[in-house]
Amino acid sequence: MALISAASKRLEGKVALITGGASGLGRKTAEVFAYHGAKVVIADLQDDLGHSVCQSIAASYSTSQNDVTYIHCDVTNESQIKAAVDKAISTYGKLDIMFNNAGICDEPNPKIMNSKLSDFERVLRVDVTGVYLGIKHAANAMISAKTGGSIISTASVASCVGGLATHAYTTAKHAVVGLTKSTAAELGQFGIRVNCVSPSGVATPLATEFCMVNDEEFEDMFIKAGNLKNVVLKAEDIANAALFLASDEGRCVSGVNLVVDGGFTAVNHSFQLYRYPDDDTQA
Repeated sequence: MALISAASKRLEGKVALITGGASGLGRKTAEVFAYHGAKVVIADLQDDLGHSVCQSIAASYSTSQNDVTYIHCDVTNESQIKAAVDKAISTYGKLDIMFNNAGICDEPNPKIMNSKLSDFERVLRVDVTGVYLGIKHAANAMISAKTGGSIISTASVASCVGGLATHAYTTAKHAVVGLTKSTAAELGQFGIRVNCVSPSGVATPLATEFCMVNDEEFEDMFIKAGNLKNVVLKAEDIANAALFLASDEGRCVSGVNLVVDGGFTAVNHSFQLYRYPDDDTQA
């Protein structure tokens, strides 16, 4: 895992719950958290894959299988979210980190005139209501324990600009940022930090399926549209951003939308003010 910091274990003694943890960004974050000493509960709908990931993490990082646990969880079902939080506490005694990562997309590029209300509502149920429920029940547990904690949610560069994703997905990710700031304002009095991470294009199963391309084609598409030359955004980059927000290194960071996009949203791509000839190496 070349992009994982070789620093000392930064989550030693911590307990983390990760929704959507069986694949994509959630799985990579589970691996990074385990590598850094956290006990991890993976919550997902993909039961066979979830159990397999737990076994893989335990084997890869020489940790006990008891330190990585799986629970079936539909994030739109409040009782299942509460059960996942309760599972972390009953298994490991507490909950320090909640990563609301589960999310879905709708069909690519539906025009607003032709879009279906059912599709719009389905995306918001998972991507917004699921985050709301995760924050609610994690906060209840952390407040009761009086130990503070870190709550992180996955947003997107679609939380910053329009036109990159569908209307439903863009709306949902803007809502995650608003919910992050609103709950950070409330929960700071309990020592609970609330942040979100907004990735640009990462070749996860959700992203490549949405764009109907393979990993290499997806990454090439974002390299061409990107800003930092020769930088390919990987799942490890997002996991390491979550690691920072979860660890004591981020102890003063709350209410932040941490955009991890290689400078993509720093640039108005309609303009080429700073474009140099390909053979000009001087800035």
